Amino acid sequence: MALSASSKREKLYRVVGVSVGLLCMLQAAANIGLRLSLYYSTVSKPDLEAIIKNLTEKGEDLKGKLNNFDCSTVSKSDLEAIIKNLTEKGEDLKGKLSNFDHYRKQGWVYFYHSFYYISSSEESWQVSRQFCLQRGADLLIINSKEEQDFARQFQKRTWIGLTDGETEGTWKWVDGTELKERYWVTGEPNSYEGNNEDCGEIRFYAKQYNWNDEQCSLKNFWICEKALAL
Repeated sequence: MALSASSKREKLYRVVGVSVGLLCMLQAAANIGLRLSLYYSTVSKPDLEAIIKNLTEKGEDLKGKLNNFDCSTVSKSDLEAIIKNLTEKGEDLKGKLSNFDHYRKQGWVYFYHSFYYISSSEESWQVSRQFCLQRGADLLIINSKEEQDFARQFQKRTWIGLTDGETEGTWKWVDGTELKERYWVTGEPNSYEGNNEDCGEIRFYAKQYNWNDEQCSLKNFWICEKALAL
């Protein structure tokens, strides 16, 4: 016997209900995973709590929209679109959680919408950058005081994604943008004693202003950055 229009809508509503339930379970799993990451990684507690808050708000928004639907006025195609939207959002959450876990296991650290890799060996600026590029990242670009302080905490002399190799004296980040924040040591950059110092490094990490220009062939530790908002 063929189902009536109202019966079809009721069936679709049950499917939507299941979808919402699955989304809530997925969100809960994401919250648990992120809270565990707080214990096992160096991610800051406020940063992780912001991620969890964002996921929770998305879930509440979806539940609120579903509660406002009027069964008598929503068509089958509308309900199918809702289910499709919920499924896509669920897959997006799963993907983000999977990425977080993948990078964490590879030794990357999450801070304010980016993952960072701090090397345990020393290489030239070019080799360091190639390492980052091969992993879909690049050398660190510092855009704020918070990011500068984050980079200092590792207490290593490190390459960052800063160079004037294209035009002497015009310092740019590896993505081509000019400096917004400047943390040069007093007197730097200076191409000391006429040396060709085209690459930027964090040198005096105990100080707030600690950037130095150095010969790119020098071997340093380095920091990769990959933007990956959760």
